[in-house]
Amino acid sequence: MNNTLKMGSHGAEVKQLQRLLNGKLKLSPALLEDGVFGKATDLAVKQFQAQQHLGLDGIVGPKTWAVLLTEAPVVVVKPVVTVPASAPWMEIARAEISQAEIAGSRHNPRIIAYHATTSLKASTDETPWCSSFVNWVLLQAGKKGTNSAAAISWLSWGESCGAQGGAITVIHNSRVAGSSFSASGNHVGFLVQETATHYLLLGGNQGDKVQVTFFPKTSWSLRGYRWPE
Repeated sequence: MNNTLKMGSHGAEVKQLQRLLNGKLKLSPALLEDGVFGKATDLAVKQFQAQQHLGLDGIVGPKTWAVLLTEAPVVVVKPVVTVPASAPWMEIARAEISQAEIAGSRHNPRIIAYHATTSLKASTDETPWCSSFVNWVLLQAGKKGTNSAAAISWLSWGESCGAQGGAITVIHNSRVAGSSFSASGNHVGFLVQETATHYLLLGGNQGDKVQVTFFPKTSWSLRGYRWPE
């Protein structure tokens, strides 16, 4: 039986935990399997717990170990992406789910098309592309975006609104600043649902693809919800 692990734990079991998390979550970048339960491992544990509805305490006890050690692939239960009549762009965004970066020197032309809607016009799919995706989706819906590849640009776009389905949502996590996910720590996507513990966003560059992702409020703070004027 595995011991309970938490922030500050170290040793062979932490290495096992990190290896399992890398396999189950397909993390990019992958966790360093160094046997040290630090902030990155804590964040990955909470992400896994959120996906599997195991509670969100960051403590790897019997329930979390049981799901991690199952040989079957982890099935991530995600909410149905509804399309509010007032947010027709959600149908367009939903149709892009599973568009993903291509490993190696090749680049997904669809992601390059997302980039083409911004002034940056990046030519690689490794360049953070969450804002490019939102710009592209809104353009297809006949809405003018920010023309910027910076997630923070959306805070001065449109008008402020509440937590309604389809809202352009800007969140921030200082821990991911400087990574391939976000240079600034900011991220933007379309709100599916806000719960007491999470923001559920449909967006690009989420696990290197377009998908619905849980963002725990313990790590991510809300910068703002925006709606077209």
